[in-house]
Amino acid sequence: MGRKRSTEELPGRSPALERLQKFLARAGVASRRRGEELIRAGRVEVDGQVVTTLGVCIDPATAQVKVDGQPVHLPTKWRTVMLHKPAGYVTTMADPQGRRQVTDLLAGQSERLFPVGRLDYDATGLLLLTNDGELAHRLMHPRYKVAKTYRVTVGGRFEETARARLLAGVELDGRPAAAVQVQILQSTTDRSVIEMTIREGRYHQVKRMLGQVGFAVLKLKRIAYGPLRLGRLAPGAWRDLSPQELAALAQAVGLDRNR
Repeated sequence: MGRKRSTEELPGRSPALERLQKFLARAGVASRRRGEELIRAGRVEVDGQVVTTLGVCIDPATAQVKVDGQPVHLPTKWRTVMLHKPAGYVTTMADPQGRRQVTDLLAGQSERLFPVGRLDYDATGLLLLTNDGELAHRLMHPRYKVAKTYRVTVGGRFEETARARLLAGVELDGRPAAAVQVQILQSTTDRSVIEMTIREGRYHQVKRMLGQVGFAVLKLKRIAYGPLRLGRLAPGAWRDLSPQELAALAQAVGLDRNR
């Protein structure tokens, strides 16, 4: 690897330049947040120099970018797939514990796809994977308030008082967090099943919100993401999104598909 590029060597902005982490996302390497982690870890080179600062801008047309020594290129076409994530898989691109990754379920695909957001190791359901960095960024960014719906099994009887509290909002990390919709599907003394929709993506948000109203989560399954529904897709199976589904996703986040 080459020498490190210092902050003083950062190029100024111009219409042709873009931030390195955005380029990595557009190239399908990882989300912007994960791209920032790769840069900080010294795993990214630009024109033979290791980059460790987040302010670096590059010209995508001329810069030679490598991650872990492998050249990075922009994809010739965008691709987004829906996966029914089974329990027992992580949604990160690497796992120090050596656990199975959701990308293992897409083995043999020519495109390098990365997960849009995360689902917990023990959670199941709808997960998107893409090489379209801008689409992924907008789907995950709180500004666009993309709805995500979960079917949740909790211990104990879930009643209207708990539903009202979730809709009114509870406090997480000193900030309010409220559900958009909560529907009680089943409620018994031992366990209850609800469907809960949120428009944020904070760490373990559904589990933590339910914990604030006194319920432990036994099962968590994401059944909808924005305009998309999981439907009858089997656990571990995946499919490409249709043109209509891609258009609906783009519309949900105000993305011009003709860009």
